[in-house]
Amino acid sequence: MTTGSNESKSRYLQYLEIVTGSLEEKKRYRQYKARIKRLPENYRIAVEALERYLMHFGPADGVGAMAMYEDLADLFEQSAADATPIRDLFGDDPIEFVETFMANYPLGQYRARERNRFTSAIARAAGDTTPPRDRTE
Repeated sequence: MTTGSNESKSRYLQYLEIVTGSLEEKKRYRQYKARIKRLPENYRIAVEALERYLMHFGPADGVGAMAMYEDLADLFEQSAADATPIRDLFGDDPIEFVETFMANYPLGQYRARERNRFTSAIARAAGDTTPPRDRTE
């Protein structure tokens, strides 16, 4: 689809991003996936498992998530370059590793909003008159 002028194109891209999300974030995600694809198989398997876990339980969304995934790619690229064994990277408890990794990233907007909504509802149900503290950490 072609547009008539730069202004029209800009509006078109703005509309497109409203519908599909940030084009820049999609580009960053494709670059991240390409980096992961180039890893040796055992590192790729480990990072894909970690990525799956982070998508379900990770603290970030949007821009925060991309920063987290790019850091993950950095970590695994360096580990592969240094030939660090997977078990040395994760230790004996992979859950402890991923929880420590996630603690370095801020809570995503959606999760922060839902946490605050949930704690406010429980406070109202319990009859608390003081608002609960903001849990965006």
